[in-house]
Amino acid sequence: MPAIYELPIQVALEDIDPLGHVNNVTYLQWMQSAALAHSAAQGWPHEAYVLLGAGWVVRSHTIEYLQPAYSGDSVVVVTWVADMKKVTSLRRYRIVRRTLRETGPHEALLATASTDWAFVDFNSRLPRRISPEVSRSFEIVDHPVS
Repeated sequence: MPAIYELPIQVALEDIDPLGHVNNVTYLQWMQSAALAHSAAQGWPHEAYVLLGAGWVVRSHTIEYLQPAYSGDSVVVVTWVADMKKVTSLRRYRIVRRTLRETGPHEALLATASTDWAFVDFNSRLPRRISPEVSRSFEIVDHPVS
C-alpha cells in the first residue's frame, strides 16, 4: 500500500493540442487517473465506494505548468494524500518527464498540482464524514515530495 503512488504515462498523439504540446485538460485527466489508481491500490476501487454508499468529488484543482510535454514523452504522475480532515482531503501531484541520458536517469518537473476532494453521500449528495475505514487506508504525506 504505497503512500506515494506513481502512474506512468506515455504521451499519445491525441493528448496534443493545436500548439503542439499536451493539452491542459489532459493533465486533469492524468491527475484523476492517478488518484483513482492510488485509491484502488489502497483497497478502495470505485466498486468499494459504491458499496459504502459514499465517495469523493472534486471541490477544486490547482495546477502550475512549468514545462510542456510532447507526443512520445514518458511522463509519471506522482501523487499522495497531503491532508485529510472531517469531510475533505487534499491530494498533491508532481508531473514529471523521465528520460535516460548518457549520464543516467534524468527527471524534468513539468507541473505541480493539487486537488481538494470532498467526501459525499451518494444518495443525499451531501458532504459526509470520511469513514474511518477509508481514512485509515491512506497515509498522510505532509512534506513535499521531491
